Amino acid sequence: MEHNLIIGCKKQNRQSQQAVYQQLAPKLFALTKRYLKKEEDREEVLADAFFTIFTKIDQLKDFEAFEAWAKRITVNQCLLYLRRNVNFNLYIEDIPSQNQPLQEEATELETQDLLNLLDYLPEGCKVVFSLFVIEGYSHKEIAEALQITEGTSKSQLNVAKTKLKNRVQSLYYQKAQS
Repeated sequence: MEHNLIIGCKKQNRQSQQAVYQQLAPKLFALTKRYLKKEEDREEVLADAFFTIFTKIDQLKDFEAFEAWAKRITVNQCLLYLRRNVNFNLYIEDIPSQNQPLQEEATELETQDLLNLLDYLPEGCKVVFSLFVIEGYSHKEIAEALQITEGTSKSQLNVAKTKLKNRVQSLYYQKAQS
């Protein structure tokens, strides 16, 4: 990100804010897909994230860290939304399994396929998996962020891994054998 754009945002210059939004919005929107299933929820969280970015930009000390800082704000906005709207303490057995086929035919597992597979997980599993595997949070950090126990975090991760493994085996390895 260009330093002059960040300086412009600190001065609340609308053109600078628009330029930053246009550059960052696609990346941050893709990030919200790891946590939220509905597009309208993602859009709401993205709007909240940019509001926070533009109102707290004075707290940013290192211009080089701007994008990482914006991503962290977006993840935190996703978590805030989920804490308000998702019960992470539901028993995993109570959540019906979603057996919908993938939209694309493929023989190799690619990054987008993995992200699509996350949509087949129950919401709690998806969030914990994304935080632990993709973002690198510890179970303690996840528990604090979602206001759940570390045991619940570990359980959700274990269920997510099992469901993903089963899904990959049923979708990809059966196709490869036929």
